[in-house]
Amino acid sequence: MCLLIALFQVLPEAPLVIAANRDELYDRPAVAMTVLRSHQPRILGGRDEQAGGTWLAVNSRGVVAGLTNQPSAAGRDPRRRSRGELPLAFAAHEDTATAVSAVTVNPADYNPCWMLVGDRHSLFSLGLSGGGKAEVEQLGPGLHVLENAPLRARSAKAVFVERLVQAELAHVAGAAGTVEALEAVLRIHQPAVPQARTDGTGRTWPPELSAPCVHTPAYGTRSAMTVCVPAEGRPLVRVADGPPCETSFRDVSCLWAAG
Repeated sequence: MCLLIALFQVLPEAPLVIAANRDELYDRPAVAMTVLRSHQPRILGGRDEQAGGTWLAVNSRGVVAGLTNQPSAAGRDPRRRSRGELPLAFAAHEDTATAVSAVTVNPADYNPCWMLVGDRHSLFSLGLSGGGKAEVEQLGPGLHVLENAPLRARSAKAVFVERLVQAELAHVAGAAGTVEALEAVLRIHQPAVPQARTDGTGRTWPPELSAPCVHTPAYGTRSAMTVCVPAEGRPLVRVADGPPCETSFRDVSCLWAAG
């Protein structure tokens, strides 16, 4: 997952709204949406068919857990555990506060990543950057954008997406309009950075990677998801099984029915 947008306690009728694009190599096998756990609580999300796990999980109680990877010049270390285990571990709990206190994570066991974990009552960011302890911060109400960079780094892409979201939200009202606005942002190809950039490791990143919806020859936005957690009841989950600029979102909330 490379882009997570969270609106927390902005709408009384929907205290948490999440929008996310999953960016990945085109040849890495995955399922955009499935039942990841059948009960206690039931968990929905995409499934990585190569390493297992997921990039974004939501449970029937309204807990949502998603991650973005920390880029590395050396690439993924295959000796470490899959980061995809982490959203499942947090979504296995009935509320976020319990999950954050109960899940013990040693960052050294995983390739580096960042996470957002939230429900209708609380929202946390977690940083797993290889140190001895995860960096945990409880977030306040408002708009939060996480990409492949620390939440507080205020990257060019995060700032750009924030502005896009604010512009879209200025023209809508209510939970349904908010979800539509966020889905519109997920479709945008305009890059935040118009030219290629080089990071501290000497790696060069093409401008297309700074857009909400990413398209490069071998890598790009594979699927998208929105989650609307109401004040009461089960979340509304919508999925685009493909780039959201080319694939329509569909309501998959029927998958809660057997849970």
